[in-house]
Amino acid sequence: MSTPPLASGPQGPDALRPLLDTVLDALRAGGRARGGPLPAGGPEAVAARVADAVGDVLPDDGDPDALRTLVTAVAEGAADPADPLCAAHLHCPPLAVATAADLAASALNPSLDSWDQAPAAAALEALVTRTLAHTIGLPDAVVTTGGTESNQLALLLAREALGSGLRLVHGANAHHSLPRAAWLLGLPDPVVVPAPNGTLDPAALHAALTHLPRPLLVAATAGTTDAGLIDPLPEIAGLCAAHGARLHVDAAYGGGLAFSDRHRDKLAGLERAHSVTLDLHKLGWQPVAAGLLAVARPGELGVLHHHADYLNADDDTEAGYPDLLGRSLRTTRRPDVLKIAVTLKTLGRTGLGALVDQVCAHAREFAALVREHPAFELYDRPNISTVLFRPTGATDDDVAGVRRRLLHDGRAVLGRARLDDRLWLKATLLNPHTRPDELALLLKLVEGTTPR
Repeated sequence: MSTPPLASGPQGPDALRPLLDTVLDALRAGGRARGGPLPAGGPEAVAARVADAVGDVLPDDGDPDALRTLVTAVAEGAADPADPLCAAHLHCPPLAVATAADLAASALNPSLDSWDQAPAAAALEALVTRTLAHTIGLPDAVVTTGGTESNQLALLLAREALGSGLRLVHGANAHHSLPRAAWLLGLPDPVVVPAPNGTLDPAALHAALTHLPRPLLVAATAGTTDAGLIDPLPEIAGLCAAHGARLHVDAAYGGGLAFSDRHRDKLAGLERAHSVTLDLHKLGWQPVAAGLLAVARPGELGVLHHHADYLNADDDTEAGYPDLLGRSLRTTRRPDVLKIAVTLKTLGRTGLGALVDQVCAHAREFAALVREHPAFELYDRPNISTVLFRPTGATDDDVAGVRRRLLHDGRAVLGRARLDDRLWLKATLLNPHTRPDELALLLKLVEGTTPR
């Protein structure tokens, strides 16, 4: 067997070209075989089809058609976020230009743990992170794998700045990664503040901050995962300032509103936070992963500094070679910044803002369909691009059953959320190409699955 070709180097592009045709053909064939937003048959059927397609994972002799076979199998068994009927999660359909840039990142394979592995990518990351931080009124940011890592890093920076006695205070609506980060970092159990109607209650926060011992970190949310709701950030920032508490805002979902002239005002107060989680594989249409943590005090990032002589020797740093280990909790890091930079440059603020406006408008259109339909109940008007609804008169078991039947049949992918002690179907609309008739079809499919 001859030595297989490499993706980079002088012959890399020539080696990749025919493989790209194979991948694109397999994606098309797999999507055609799937025929909808999700493979039909449920978990056991999907697992059986994958096992049948793969056969021996590590055969004695290699299979030259493995690329086509496995890509086809995964595409056939995929949940397609570009399908308008795939609307369960904050799982966006990635832009073609961002996906193409991600191919270049994989082929070049820089690792952002030392300058000599990623000279241009390191310089690009510095430019892009500052630009995105400035977009929300903060001076700097670091790249992460997403909201979970960003939230954990925010707690770590707060603990190192304020001490191990730090106490996290968050709303009952906060993302699960925040209390989990407190546990991982050995912090006391968080104080959970009521969030009636899905947003943190400022009066309850004031009462908590009045009686709790310092130091305190308040975590607010700009775009909850269940309903896309935004906490009253100006009031919360004011309370934190008055009580001497540090403020972190998890804007993994809602942060993308900053690109939109129409919706940016919903983030008022974000610039007063000490740290902000952003996530461009949600309202940024990036392939996973594309997270950031923006910080108000870049000097605090110094606590991430770690010395490994083979990566950041002191004399190299003194000679002007950037020390990249202090920009992340990770060592090996792929250049996720490339796809982000290509997207920002290609679309500009106006183009990204238009995408945000389109998906928010789709949510309003879908909410109107629900509101006007006698067989459905709408939770509330959408705040970003998430709509919660349920069949009128249905039990929670009915709601859960409707969702699972649609999943099993591969006809639609809807999420679930519990608010006001009731279970709701959740439509998260992130495809800017969705048409009004597709929104109507989504509602019709749910109606046809509802028990009579």
